[in-house]
Amino acid sequence: MLIYENIRLALFSLKANKMRALLTMLGIIIGIASVIAIMTVGNSITAYVSDTMSSMGASNITVGLQQKQEEEEKTREGMSFGGPQRMKAAEEKDYFTKEMIENYCETFEDSVTAISVQENVGSGQILEGARYANVSVSGVSLGYFLANDMSLLEGRFFSEKETEDGKMVAIISDKVVNNMYDGDNEKALGSIFQVNVNDKYYQCTVVGIYEYEQSTMGFSSSSEKDISTSVYVPLKAAQSAKHTTGYSQFTVVTKTGVDADSFAEKTESFFNTYYRKNNDFAPSAYSMSTMVESMTEMLSTITLAISIIAGIALLVGGIGVMNIMLVSITERTREIGTRKALGATNGSIRLQFIVESIVICIIGGIIGIILGIIMGSVAANMMDAPATPSVSSIILSLTFSMAIGVFFGYHPANKAAKMDPIEALRYE
Repeated sequence: MLIYENIRLALFSLKANKMRALLTMLGIIIGIASVIAIMTVGNSITAYVSDTMSSMGASNITVGLQQKQEEEEKTREGMSFGGPQRMKAAEEKDYFTKEMIENYCETFEDSVTAISVQENVGSGQILEGARYANVSVSGVSLGYFLANDMSLLEGRFFSEKETEDGKMVAIISDKVVNNMYDGDNEKALGSIFQVNVNDKYYQCTVVGIYEYEQSTMGFSSSSEKDISTSVYVPLKAAQSAKHTTGYSQFTVVTKTGVDADSFAEKTESFFNTYYRKNNDFAPSAYSMSTMVESMTEMLSTITLAISIIAGIALLVGGIGVMNIMLVSITERTREIGTRKALGATNGSIRLQFIVESIVICIIGGIIGIILGIIMGSVAANMMDAPATPSVSSIILSLTFSMAIGVFFGYHPANKAAKMDPIEALRYE
């Protein structure tokens, strides 16, 4: 009941001095609004980066070949020597074979969804009279489209028979359709074109069309017509063109719920059994999940550091609360003296002014939280990131504002409690 009465008195006092109360809260409002806005933007960017990386295959595992470290030679005296590491290029005999990958898929069928392999044939042009389109021809497995979350505007992906037989069927970009078929997808589907790659001509039948998207990792200065896009053909067709059978690198698309880091270690151990006698190369497997975690931690640390700096405004606001409470006590000296003369204890006087200080900070905190969420959401939307207000930062900010009320309100309240009632009644 006493707390309720003190809250009522605090609200009455604030209502009587609206402008002074607002100016007192201003430091608290600015401090908390800044912290909430920064945390909201930080969380939004972190979530956006994490989702973007995940859509790029953060849970996928890339398996490749890594050159083994050359062992140092030792003399009889025990001295070791060795020159700088000589870089070697992997040859066909070092590559992963189809049998290795098939055995791998059978062993880990509960964890593997698909295998993505890409074999680059080369860059060239599709020519027909005055029309042309710059392209890069790549042979891909069916798992490539799943690993890269690729969808088609028109047509279809390769059939299993086309993949197994190495048919020269192609999936082209909408840029090629614009350059060669006047943007008519229906005209492009089923048509046959010739592409010149390294002075060799390959004849392909169009079975699918995808939408070209500019890479976020780089900027192309080419004109719209001269932009080079990928033409995808079955992997076996590309291997026949390049006279290869093995794979220097491939990507494993894991099933939902698989721990990518742990599975990468299992994958590396599995292929190590095939490379024990290889003196030059060893398999290496890694996932992007570790990089995503590191990036998320870095963004969170930066957000926290900036929030702490913004939180300094809260201390400034707390000093403002202490200052105004001292002024308020001075103005209400006779009131304090009257209450003490009527039997109010030091504790009740102290509680009254501490509650008033807390009320000021809580109201300022609530206003700051609302403003912070609005500012953070607007800033996040301007960066095309989904607004993600931090519930923990909201609770922490409100708790901190109450703590500021107690901390900075205690000294003025204690000063009021220790007043001599006779001196207080004499105060003019």
